[in-house]
Amino acid sequence: MLALGAPVASAAAPPKVTHGPCQYTETPDDPAVRPVPLPPDPRHTPAWGKPRVRLSTNQGTIGLTLDRAKAPCTVQSFLHLTTHRFYNQTTCHRLTAHPTLKVLQCGDPSGTGEGGPGYKYKDELPTDLPPAPTDPTGARKVYARGVLAMANAGPATNGSQFFVVYGDSALRPNYTIFGTVDAEGLATLDKVAAGGIQPDPTAPPGGPAPVDGKPVLTTDIHRARVTCWF
Repeated sequence: MLALGAPVASAAAPPKVTHGPCQYTETPDDPAVRPVPLPPDPRHTPAWGKPRVRLSTNQGTIGLTLDRAKAPCTVQSFLHLTTHRFYNQTTCHRLTAHPTLKVLQCGDPSGTGEGGPGYKYKDELPTDLPPAPTDPTGARKVYARGVLAMANAGPATNGSQFFVVYGDSALRPNYTIFGTVDAEGLATLDKVAAGGIQPDPTAPPGGPAPVDGKPVLTTDIHRARVTCWF
């Protein structure tokens, strides 16, 4: 029982949620690395058109074509973050070189793989991917070279981190695909991949080459900008 005159603790306010179909939801326990408002969430989310975004990096240009028809809420969020300069002056923090996973992951201004925009939203998962030939169970599908997809930490936890695929990869279809990488971008990715992955400083010398970690060729996104809205 509270003593007379003791202040009553107020309940924490519920997280803000947009009212449209995408329902972008604040994540107070995982605040934004950089301040950014919740994306617009119109009642009729645009579901047509292929906007283009250009990532200018120190290793070369990566051109992205987004696909609203496949993932309208994801595209809407990505364009929102781009126009708010969320991706400017950020580092792609992870490169993988597994036989079945070949991606470069970006989109976290903290560079740690833990940061995001302070909100999350629903998945828009692919349903038409071919089975990965390396998985006899059929559970994993082919995320083909050139795919642009969202990274996540579980169902409906999409934020700002994304990955680009430089070699056919076998993944469970738990990652929203929302666009593709152009030929110039693939050449940039090939260059970064060829540079290899930084060794783990705690690993014993003489071991196998690392297959997951920071790229040797540090890849900084100097600027992300929308070059075509439709």
